[in-house]
Amino acid sequence: MAVLGRGVAKPEPDQRETPWRDHRVSEPTIPLRHPAITDRAENPDAGPPADAANLVSLHESIAALLASRGQYRQAYQHLRSALDLMSELSEPPQIPEQFRREVDRLRREHAEAHEQSIRDSLTASYNRRYLDQRLVDLVAEQGRADGLAVALVDLDWFKQVNDTFGHLVGDRVLQRVVELLQQGLPEGGFCARYGGEEFVLVLPGVDRLTAVDLAEAARARVESYAWSSLVLGLRVTVSVGLAHEPAVRVADDTPRAPERQLREADALLYTAKQSGRNAVAYLLDGKAHLAGAAAGRRAVTEPRTTAR
Repeated sequence: MAVLGRGVAKPEPDQRETPWRDHRVSEPTIPLRHPAITDRAENPDAGPPADAANLVSLHESIAALLASRGQYRQAYQHLRSALDLMSELSEPPQIPEQFRREVDRLRREHAEAHEQSIRDSLTASYNRRYLDQRLVDLVAEQGRADGLAVALVDLDWFKQVNDTFGHLVGDRVLQRVVELLQQGLPEGGFCARYGGEEFVLVLPGVDRLTAVDLAEAARARVESYAWSSLVLGLRVTVSVGLAHEPAVRVADDTPRAPERQLREADALLYTAKQSGRNAVAYLLDGKAHLAGAAAGRRAVTEPRTTAR
């Protein structure tokens, strides 16, 4: 250590090894705006540089790779970057047909992936995920309509169908029941698989009487279908619990309204089952009733009490 005037020591250079300072690893990046664009702006008479065109091609290739992995958001970002580069390097932008087709393909694949994520793979009806999401939206929209009805549909004695005729026939029965349930739905209405052999009919913008008629018509279609055309001796019926909320009630307590309505439909489904099956049960003036031909039955089991 060298000594300076007045006893002040001059520190010697640090001799400790620090190899990382000279060997930093930089992550590869793809610029979203190429330097050539800046040069182009300063010199508009110059032609488009080749390296910028290569960058556009690179963005397209990365987009295709990301799309093949299902990473559509990142793929769109790279396609958008490629389009921005092309639009700034040419007047007007000359978009290759291949690029247009790539964008259309990505859009289609994204739409198909979304559709598959909300559909039941066996019956092609909507799944529970879509039901939960859509019910919340419908509840928020019903303030201006007549109300919202939810019908919980369960196949009667379906285990016996599987045990007697096999699961392949059971699958075909489920598919055909969905086709029958989806007929005659009001605008915005849909059918969703709730689980197993249970389905939900969502009927927006209808009053109580219309909802009962729609549910009873669906039940009758299932009962009257020629099930023997699938396999000799097959008979299928459904029981339905129908819960209707008027617009004023639906708009109140929005976050809990769908759950509350499904619980009421489930309780009324129990009523339909215990009252002989193959029936639609609904509430009128706080009392359970059966619709259609089942209305003449003497004993109607009251629904189980549900927390409101």
